[in-house]
Amino acid sequence: MTIGFLSHLDLNLYLFRLPIMQKLIEQGHQVYAICPRGDKFALFERHGIEAIEYNIQRSSLNPFKELKAVYNIYKALKPLNLDMLHTFTAKPNIYGTCAGKIAKVPSIINLVEGLGSFYIEDSKKNIMVRTLIEKLYKMVFLMSDKVVFVNSDDPAYLASKGVIQSDKIHIIKSVGIDTDFFKSSNIEMKVLEGLKVSLNLKDKIIVLMVARAIWHKGVREYYEAAEALSKHKALQFILVGDVDEGNHSSANKAFLNSGNVLWLGHRDDILALTAMADIYVLPSYREGVPRTLLEATSMEKPIVTTNSVGCREVVKNGENGFLIPIKDAVALANKIEYLLLHPDERKVMGENGRMLAIKTFDVKEVVRQYLKLYERLKK
Repeated sequence: MTIGFLSHLDLNLYLFRLPIMQKLIEQGHQVYAICPRGDKFALFERHGIEAIEYNIQRSSLNPFKELKAVYNIYKALKPLNLDMLHTFTAKPNIYGTCAGKIAKVPSIINLVEGLGSFYIEDSKKNIMVRTLIEKLYKMVFLMSDKVVFVNSDDPAYLASKGVIQSDKIHIIKSVGIDTDFFKSSNIEMKVLEGLKVSLNLKDKIIVLMVARAIWHKGVREYYEAAEALSKHKALQFILVGDVDEGNHSSANKAFLNSGNVLWLGHRDDILALTAMADIYVLPSYREGVPRTLLEATSMEKPIVTTNSVGCREVVKNGENGFLIPIKDAVALANKIEYLLLHPDERKVMGENGRMLAIKTFDVKEVVRQYLKLYERLKK
């Protein structure tokens, strides 16, 4: 079988699709990475994957440029004589499916990792964009053989709106994580002790949140919960994640540097910081399936997150963490305080999370599910 993986970023394919691509090659299939040229483009070759370049403007809405993008993808696909095309993210899903049909690719699979921030607030602009997205997806999904979703809520919503037929829906929860890599014991104790000393956190119980510093990640609620629990002097809240310049939903630096939270901005040592944490928090309003929650779960951290689309896929309430209502800083503070006061339950929840991560979210299991799907759709 000859299969192409189409994305708007070489980084996306290299970081998140490589295990699937490698397994296909091991089985004797021909695999192409079809993407714009970026820093990772040349690296595919060392894995036996031929990279095929095409051009697309990620933020453009100019109809002539968008039609040209469809043509560019068609030109990239036509000589490959693909048996199957797997597309990722919104524009490649829409344009790639159209181009794939024109190029007569027998089987086309789309992956929808989440419906995005336009589905969080009901502003006039968001409603207009949602209407457009749904019309385009309805057209595209008629041409696709299967559409993979990473959570149960998004396909249920789209099916209720008549955007997708139920027989086109296939759920594979997350792109998978390497649970052997995301293991707290991989970080030496002396490294953790050194990190704590460098951040002046010796003898602290650490609450960690890793996310872009934008409001719909629940940043405001996180800061409010930290303020509500300021009486617990042993407790230290940490936020890791940079501001998103140009995004109207981004928190400002003055806010981030205020209150009872240690804001660290961008960091490259997320693995060590997560290993150092005692409680992991993500009060997000909506996600696909948040990778940071998967990583923290794999590293045996008890989770407090929202009962929202995507987030609730990772937590079994009361087993490996707690689910709280969206935008509820009081509930967030209450659950963090409960975990602070019950260290034995923190440990049990962390262990339960590790077992869940291995069983459901490990990359080997996710790859197995994708290979099974490819085999079913092979024509």
